[in-house]
Amino acid sequence: MANAEGAAVPAGRVVPAIGVVGRPTSPARQILMTIITLGVWAIVWTYRQYEDLKNYNGEGMGGGLAVVVSIFLGFLIPFLLASQVARLYLSDRQQPPVSAMTGLWALLLPVVGGLVWYVKVQRAINNFWVSKGAVELS
Repeated sequence: MANAEGAAVPAGRVVPAIGVVGRPTSPARQILMTIITLGVWAIVWTYRQYEDLKNYNGEGMGGGLAVVVSIFLGFLIPFLLASQVARLYLSDRQQPPVSAMTGLWALLLPVVGGLVWYVKVQRAINNFWVSKGAVELS
């Protein structure tokens, strides 16, 4: 791993955050909340993830626009979110664990693939926030 200046960063060391660090969330809890609320929680989750990413580096569409896109063009969200998470890793000179192509899971296999996509993306987000000093989920 390397820091923002390109210098190598020892394994296990936290690279300083450039903005407000988001909060890790439990994939299982989010899936359960989405089922219980008949999908409404997925919109809340989308808002929170995009808002956290925007607050961190000032880039991306933010929560409000993400919700609008998810309502009218929901099939784009898996590609856009995974791409934005990958850019976070790349800006930190880390190998991203997801890419825009990760969205194919949700598009090609809607139920099972959607769950695979969600867990992959949420873990990548959680790991990024933890690398910036957020408290790891127990």
